[in-house]
Amino acid sequence: MQQREKSFGIQMLSVQPDTKPKGCAGCNRKIKDRYLLKALDKYWHEDCLKCACCDCRLGEVGSTLYTKANLILCRRDYLRLFGVTGNCAACSKLIPAFEMVMRAKDNVYHLDCFACQLCNQRFCVGDKFFLKNNMILCQTDYEEGLMKEGYAPQVR
Repeated sequence: MQQREKSFGIQMLSVQPDTKPKGCAGCNRKIKDRYLLKALDKYWHEDCLKCACCDCRLGEVGSTLYTKANLILCRRDYLRLFGVTGNCAACSKLIPAFEMVMRAKDNVYHLDCFACQLCNQRFCVGDKFFLKNNMILCQTDYEEGLMKEGYAPQVR
């Protein structure tokens, strides 16, 4: 039987003074703090809702937690333990699941590898790039290639 991963939201709630204190799912004590967290349909002290791996307080690192194999995890540890890894289309080295990547169609690249494969010019946010014959090209190299092939690029 395959276990499925799930992500869940975390809500921070203000404790109303006229309500009966709720029990914490982490330590089983009454929550008498000013705020409590609600996650997984349970209530938690802010200090008790932690990642099972790195012990970070999940209410501080975001509004989402992940569960799998009876573990409560932050996003980074969830991806590190259970995320899908792949190989960079440029250098063929493994890309860890938690690392930021660039994508072009079905290809995935390390950020440092996402550059023109002819002149090695790195791309900045907003730069045009072209994917031709599974190669990433800058606009200059792409247009030069078209000229050599006898096409004139269309300028709009």
